Order: sequence, then C-alpha cells, then structure tokens
Amino acid sequence: MDKAAIAAVLEEIGTLLELTGENPFKVRAYHNGARNLTTLEGDLGERIEAGTLGDVPGFGEALVEKITTLYRTDSLPYYEKLKASVEPGLIEMLGVPGLGPKKIMTLHQKLGVDSLAKLKAVCEAGKVAALAGFGEKTQENILAGIKNSEAYSRRHLWWEAWAIAEPIVEGLRQVPGVERASQAGSLRRGLETVGDLDFLVAAEKPGPVMKWFTTQPGVAEVTNHGETKASVRLTDGMQADLRVVPLKQFYFALHHFTGSKDHNVKMRSRALTQGLSLSEWGLTKKDDPTAGGPGAQSVITARSEDDIFKKLGLHPIPPEVREGLDEIERAEAGPLPRLIEPGDLRGAFHNHTTASDGSASLEEMAAAAEKLGWEYLGIADHSKSSFQAHGLSEEQVLEQVEKIRALNKSKKLKVHLFAGTECDILKDGELDYDDDVLAKLDYVVASVHNRYGQGADEAAMTTRIVRALEHPRVTMLGHATGRLLLQREGYALNIAKIIDAAVANGKMIELNAQPQRLDLDWRHWRRAAERGVMCVINPDAHSTDGLEYVRGGVLIARKGWLTKEQVFNTRPLGEVTKHLKKLAAK
Repeated sequence: MDKAAIAAVLEEIGTLLELTGENPFKVRAYHNGARNLTTLEGDLGERIEAGTLGDVPGFGEALVEKITTLYRTDSLPYYEKLKASVEPGLIEMLGVPGLGPKKIMTLHQKLGVDSLAKLKAVCEAGKVAALAGFGEKTQENILAGIKNSEAYSRRHLWWEAWAIAEPIVEGLRQVPGVERASQAGSLRRGLETVGDLDFLVAAEKPGPVMKWFTTQPGVAEVTNHGETKASVRLTDGMQADLRVVPLKQFYFALHHFTGSKDHNVKMRSRALTQGLSLSEWGLTKKDDPTAGGPGAQSVITARSEDDIFKKLGLHPIPPEVREGLDEIERAEAGPLPRLIEPGDLRGAFHNHTTASDGSASLEEMAAAAEKLGWEYLGIADHSKSSFQAHGLSEEQVLEQVEKIRALNKSKKLKVHLFAGTECDILKDGELDYDDDVLAKLDYVVASVHNRYGQGADEAAMTTRIVRALEHPRVTMLGHATGRLLLQREGYALNIAKIIDAAVANGKMIELNAQPQRLDLDWRHWRRAAERGVMCVINPDAHSTDGLEYVRGGVLIARKGWLTKEQVFNTRPLGEVTKHLKKLAAK
C-alpha cells in the first residue's frame, strides 16, 4: 500500500472509533496520523526499513506498527475487526452530506437509528428536529441528503467505472479467438456517471470468451449466462454485460450499444428515409426479411463505425457527442471539428502540494508532470480562509513563490513551475488575499469553498462570482458550480451570466477534472466556447496520481465539442508564459 491508501485507512479507523464512542484523544491520533502521513516527504518504505518512522511527530508505537503492517501486507486485522464491529447502517449514514460521526452516534443512541431507512423515518416523523443540536434545518438537510443518496445509489463515477472496465477489456482481448473487444454504453460516451458496464466482443466461437468473462477475478455472481450474452455482478456492486458477435456485425453492434438512445433513434429514422433499416445486426434494405435479426444481410461491410456514417451520408461522429442533440445535422452539413485529445495537453494549473492539503511535494509533483510529458505545472495551494484544507497565510504563499522561483532558476526540474493560488471567493465576492500578494503570483484560480447556503439564492451567488471575475488579478474560475457528483448538487447559479462575465473580463473558466466534479458541466461548454471563453482542463490534483484525472476532463471537453484551440493548457510553455504575463500587466 502507498502513503495515500494507508492514510485513507487511518482516517477511516479514526471515523469508526468515533462511531463506537472511543476516547476523543485516540480518535484524534488516527486523524492526525493520516494527515501527517500524507504530508510526509520522502520514501515511506525507506523510513520503515530504517526504523525511523517513529521519529515523525505524532507517530507513536501503535501507529508505526499499523502503518508498517499496511505497507508490507496491504491489510490490517485491527481495521477489519473494527469495521466488522460497527453496524453497516451507521457506516452507510456517513455518506449523507452534513452527517458526521458525532451526530450519527446521537441519532443511534437517542432514536435507535441504525440504517438509512430508519433515519428517513425519524426525520419524516419530526423526531430529529426535536433533538438538541439538530433542529428543523438540519432535519431538512438530512432528508435532502438521503434523497440524493437514493437517487445516485445505482450510478458510479466515470473514473471509477473506467478503472474497472479497462482491465476487463484488456483481458477480453487476450482470449484466444477474439478479433475485437471494446467498451460500449455511457462509459464509452464519457458520461460523468455510469450505471453499468457494457462490453462487446467479435469472435466466431463465443464459448471461451463467455467462460473467461464469467470466471474472471472480481465476479461476485453470474446473473445471466447464455450462448452469446452474459451478465455478472462484480464485487464492487457494478453490473457488467457482455455480448459476443461475429466480426461482420461488430461495428453495427458497437454503434448500437454505445448509444445514446436518442442518437440511435435519429440514426434509425435517417436510415428509413433512405429505404434502409439500421440495427445492431447491420444495415439492410427496409423490406429485407432479414432486417433487424442475427441473419441480417447488410448492404455494406463495416470495417469501422465511420463506414456506417458514410453510407448514411454523414461525416464521422465521435462517441462522446452521440447524445441525440444536433450531432447528426452537423455531420450532414460537413466534417465535425477535430475534438481535443489527451495528448494535446502540455500542463495544468490547479494542483495542490503538502503545503496545503496535498500529499506530494513541489518536486514530486513536478516529476510526475514530467512523466506525463508535460512542459509546465501550476501550483495552486489553498488560500488562508480554507482552514479545513490548511490554507496558506500570506507569508506562506510568498515563501512558496520564492521556492518555486528558485527551483526554476536552478534548472533541476525539466518541468517549469508556475506559482499560483486557489484563492477563496469570499461571501461578498472579494478575494482571500489582498492585491499586493496576488500581484506576486503568476496566476490566480478563484473558487468558492464556503457559505454554500448562499447558493440557494441564485442571484446572490451569481453576483458573488461575477464580482470575483471582475477582479483584475483573477485568471480563471475554479469548479464553477461547486457540485460533487453523486453527493450534492451544485449551488444555484446563472451560468449564462457567469459566461458573459468571463467574456467581458477576459477570464478563463476551469473544467475541473476531479472525478467528483467535472465542473463546468459539458452541457454548458458549447455555448461558452462559442461566446469566446477559453477553457482550462485542470486535474485539481492532491497527489501525483491525481494529475492523471485530466483524462476524464478531456472526455468531458470532447462532450462539450471543445477543440485543442479552445483549451488554454494545450499551448506551449512560451505562449503560456507570455499570455499570463500579459494578463498580469492589465
């Protein structure tokens, strides 16, 4: 286990202990231990082997023993036993926004709540509002949180689904006799959340493919097993479906099962106007008795999905934009724009280090960026008002600026570092640092991190953000709506006015690629780009691995029809440096 994974276990142990009513000092020791571990510089394994882990402040004998066990074995009996001792319903309740361990214990002890169902019942009966320290507003928030939890319980973040699906696709491709294998469905279209996984394979003999799929590691249950179709439930709860077809039908089936439903309806309607019938089996003449069945006699041999579009008089349509909007009309009128690709990115600007709430140092983040082939990396640690994220004081951020300048000057790093900040937008739209501090930075990411309640008032929140965009030192707006996918909706915001303010003031808008954010939503990007807003795809990375989140951000940018030219961090270092200096001089 690496530092981040071990820290997550320590954090969960602290939470579980709190749920059991353990001594607050012991609870705090685990939470502090998790924090200290994430900010620990250097190689953890070397410290463990040298026996110097106990030298770290706050690391007592018990913590050192548990960290060492997790590092060496990837498991911890103490943690497993503790987790088993806590009722699953109490752990599930932690997923309700605003409901922490202390409140859960109060609800459990006072009202006997041990599940989401019971929690919902006591809220609806008004019993929670009557408890000391809760009240009507807390009760309303809990009910809203439960509603969101129920609505989202069957969906998964794209990033998590992709991480599960990729090895399955690679495994399918290794099965003897497999000629093609691909993901399909909403995962292939790059939707921000995914319901289940769809896989398609071209093979003449489906037997070996079906056997591999239904017996692969991670399968908890086989729910359906036919000759060419199978469904399994994976150990993480996701459902995965597989279809095996002959090669001649593969691209028709891939188009069909990629969807979306609305896109497919429009494609079938277009085919009918040309006297053809389009299905997962092929493209046939409308009056052909084989149409729509496994024995379909297709009028074309499709060697790619592009052949299907071409036969119907369309230019190729990438999977990401097949949402049944106007993609077919645009593909009829001419070639679609060349959408941005992952290899187009040359750096990113919204990234955190151990100076605030990140788990890697400046040097470690720069080395990770170099491995990605980037030319530059922007460091934007939190500002002082984000105390929960260990935001930097004025003195600390200026010290970091000097360190970044010195690293660049030393030529020790192959990646150029830009000195920035993720500066809180305060309640009135003012920024968290004064102008003298902001003037010493290369750029400023302005974000909302507090007073979300103001978001219930769309006009107030819109005014707050517009005022920040009018500040001359702001470079880009961070995670515009504050949403957390599958957890909370974004605050009410007039996106059109935000876009207009960005255009009027020459500001960029971030596409935050953190898997739970993917904010600004892809549905807004076409209008924003058409109005002239420059996008910045940022990972909001809090670790070296987090830099790779940009992959999901690029997918969302593609769904928003963004090209390389409309994304700022596709530009080379020289051009980026010149542009940032020009903005700072205004």
